[in-house]
Amino acid sequence: MSIAYLGAGLHPDVLETWTLGRHFAWGYIKHPPLMGWVTGAWSSIFPPTNWSLQLMAMSNAALALWFVDLISRQFVTGHKRLIVLLLLMLTPAYQFHAQRFNANAVLLATWPLATFCFLRAFETRTTRWAIAAGFATALAMLGKYYSIFMVASFALAALAHPLRRTYFTTASPWISAATGLITLSPHIYWLAKTGAPPFSYALAHTGADLQTSLRDVISFLAGLAAAMSVSAIVWVMISGDRLKRFGQDFSAMNSGLRLLFYVALGTIALPVCTSLAIGTDLPSLWALQGLFLFAILIVCSTRYRIERFHTVNATVLVACIAAVAVVIAAPLHALWRNSYGYMEGRTFYREAANELTRQWHELTGVPLAVVSGNDSLGFVAAFYSPDHPQYTQDFADGSGWELPNKTTMERGWAALCFQDQADCLHWMRQTTARAGNFEFVSHVFAVQSDLLGLPGLKRNVVALFAMRRRGAARALQTQDGKLTDQKTPLPY
Repeated sequence: MSIAYLGAGLHPDVLETWTLGRHFAWGYIKHPPLMGWVTGAWSSIFPPTNWSLQLMAMSNAALALWFVDLISRQFVTGHKRLIVLLLLMLTPAYQFHAQRFNANAVLLATWPLATFCFLRAFETRTTRWAIAAGFATALAMLGKYYSIFMVASFALAALAHPLRRTYFTTASPWISAATGLITLSPHIYWLAKTGAPPFSYALAHTGADLQTSLRDVISFLAGLAAAMSVSAIVWVMISGDRLKRFGQDFSAMNSGLRLLFYVALGTIALPVCTSLAIGTDLPSLWALQGLFLFAILIVCSTRYRIERFHTVNATVLVACIAAVAVVIAAPLHALWRNSYGYMEGRTFYREAANELTRQWHELTGVPLAVVSGNDSLGFVAAFYSPDHPQYTQDFADGSGWELPNKTTMERGWAALCFQDQADCLHWMRQTTARAGNFEFVSHVFAVQSDLLGLPGLKRNVVALFAMRRRGAARALQTQDGKLTDQKTPLPY
């Protein structure tokens, strides 16, 4: 991953989690708070660098696999446990998608943890596991509201299971429900107090017509099938002729696996039904964290032994794919991106933030305290600038981000947009027209991607500097020798 993205910045989703994590809150404007909490805790120990957040993302994926193994060892031992993990490592969920730590990736660990605790609570019906199940399930909800499908699947699985009467006549499910509600109560209070901005963000993904929803459902199912395709082929090769026994083995699976089977069905069927009913978006990326259920079911339901030969071959296959990715695919990807770039402009992030900071210091002589503007470049400036300014999303219209204190705001702020981002430039024009307490200086400068000294793509960036009105602002020397000050029209 470090090689593939050499010369590029982190994805805006990752920079968003770091920005959110700088301020503890019971909720954030677009998502529940868990991803911000995780990144904030990590950043309190590790520095704000690319490798640090990449390590965090991969640690999350490793933790997820460990939780999956906790479930597998309830049913199998030896090579089958390892086969489950190897099959999952052949999916994109724990490597390619995991490297982008965001509200989706944080579910990689929380879903198997919640599933393990629910399984133990259902089987043991003890207070300890009931509390653990309630807390872990609430933790998944604090990761992303999509986890409601997992919670509903737990309930439906328990109702469909032959031992449902035994389970529901004990205190276990009610202890779990109470624990979950207590854990979620601070976030629920925050939602009520703030007007539930994450719900507004989520509702923006609804309202599609039936035809669009049908296409989304088909794409959702096809995407999940594609994600599991390599693992499926490997499993067919491992099973060989014994695959004919699948139906017989599946029908004979034990109580715990049957419970997981109902949960797995729910995590697929419920999102599909919801999408068709209310027209919500349904990308397959949202469900990748649930693939572990199918890997466990397929492998652990078999009643035949998996030979060491197959485990060794699967391990070698995973290792070879990793080696090819590191030696061939990653360098080629880095070269390609250096020349052709990313839609979000990741190859320009560090240079743009450094140039913004340099110009701010030249203009004001004080550290940059606040950045705003386009989300992705605002996150970029906050993370990559040596001053690490606070980020606030368009504070001029009160869109919901926490504002810096008055003293910090009076020191002024800056914003970045790519010159070809019409919506961001429109925001700049509106801001300069209505923010009467500030003097503005703007500048267009070029940035160029660089891969170990190899020059790449170029792109223009617009920087906007805002200072409290305390007399005339000093002019800013541009690269072409001309001066730009608050009296000069903005260059866009």
